[in-house]
Amino acid sequence: MSLKRTGLYPGTFDPLTNGHLDIIQRATTLVDHLVIGVAINPGKGPAFTLEERVAMVEEECAKIAGDTTIEVKPFQALLVDFAEEVGASILIRGLRAVSDFEYEFQMVGMNRRLKPEVETVFLMAEAKHQAIASKLVKEIAMFGGDIADFVPAEIAKRTSDRMKDRLK
Repeated sequence: MSLKRTGLYPGTFDPLTNGHLDIIQRATTLVDHLVIGVAINPGKGPAFTLEERVAMVEEECAKIAGDTTIEVKPFQALLVDFAEEVGASILIRGLRAVSDFEYEFQMVGMNRRLKPEVETVFLMAEAKHQAIASKLVKEIAMFGGDIADFVPAEIAKRTSDRMKDRLK
């Protein structure tokens, strides 16, 4: 009998990008059950409500085939406490650049102090996704730029519509 490995991939996903989906797809090869934790972070001034972000992540993750089950859950707690709540022993973190690593390095150290049994695994974004950041996608969309290469088609439409409304 093998133990079921549960991983947690947290983020605000505002909006979910192709880079996020790349990390999710690859994370499914590492764990048996993957929880996508959608963070409640009003300080970031999200373009989409929590419910909208959860729905977008669920819709896109439903398209990912594989043996790993994927569950999408909102959270507003310390990451390691949420990991414990969902039974995750592995935190999945995506990296795009050296600047991401500096922040993540500090986060790992603090998380290990709080819950040493929770391990962090870093996945580098594929080269074609390394420049994609939700913040930049929203900015491009706000000014009418084409974001089709950065987010799934349905999310591109929703994001463009939402960001154009913000300019009004």
